[in-house]
Amino acid sequence: MLSFPHLVVLFVIALVVFGPEKLPELARMLGKATAEFRKMTTDFRFALEDEVRELDRQKRIRDEETAAAANAAQAAPSAPEGTVERTLPPADATAQVETPQPPPPDADPAKPKPQEAVNISNEKASDDNTAV
Repeated sequence: MLSFPHLVVLFVIALVVFGPEKLPELARMLGKATAEFRKMTTDFRFALEDEVRELDRQKRIRDEETAAAANAAQAAPSAPEGTVERTLPPADATAQVETPQPPPPDADPAKPKPQEAVNISNEKASDDNTAV
């Protein structure tokens, strides 16, 4: 910043160069330019702060979505209350899958295939809840 003696010297030089008639008009123009410059810098600062705030908000939302997805992936799906979870037997790596064999060429397609015997029991299933 300029000291007081420097300002006095500048004022005297401006008075000599522009004359006493133009000096008030120049001072008014300088004041308006200074006010406009301050207004533009303030607007720019507010716009910049708004952008930074918006970027921070978007980053926070992305971080929350990432954390929620990670938590959802870590949480094992649980069975509804009151149900029993079924487990499958472990798969045997050496087990071979049987593929269906085509019928032999001498088999007669019109001849009916023998039915497998079905064993139907006539016994009534016991109900544990009826004996009280």
